[in-house]
Amino acid sequence: MRCEKCGNDYPSHYYFKAESVCRECFDKMTPEEQAEAKKPPKIQSMTTTAFTIDGYRVVRSLGVVRGITVRSRSVFGTIGASLQTLVGGNISLFSELCEETRAEAFEMMVRHALDIGANAVIGVRYDATEIMQGVTEVLCYGTAAVVEPVDG
Repeated sequence: MRCEKCGNDYPSHYYFKAESVCRECFDKMTPEEQAEAKKPPKIQSMTTTAFTIDGYRVVRSLGVVRGITVRSRSVFGTIGASLQTLVGGNISLFSELCEETRAEAFEMMVRHALDIGANAVIGVRYDATEIMQGVTEVLCYGTAAVVEPVDG
C-alpha cells in the first residue's frame, strides 16, 4: 500500500484501522482527521449472512476472509460492570465492549476482502472464544466475492 500523506509504501492495512495512511502519519493526524481516516469502506453495504445478494450474481469467489481481534476487560470496566449486576438488567459496559469488538473484527474482515479484490462478502459469521479469564477472541469471517448486477 502507498500512504496518501507521505507517499511511502507500507504493509497491508489488514491489521490497521486506517485504509489510506500509514501508522506514522495516522499518529500525527488530528482527532477529526483520524476519525475520517477510520471510516469503513463502502463494501459494507455488500455484506450478508446469506450466500446470495438479491439483484447480484457471484462472478468469482475469492476465498475466506477474516478479521480477528482479542480484547480484555479493564479493571475499572469490570468493577463498573459488577456494580451494574447489583441493580440487574443490561450491563451496558460489557454490551459496549462487545459491540466495539465485533465492529472492529467486521471492519478487519471487510478490509481483508478489499485487499484481495472483492466487492462483496457473503456468508458472514462471527465466532468468539475465551482465551483466558477475561480475554476473548472475536472472529468475523465470510467468503470474499466479486459480484455484478443481474441484468433485466
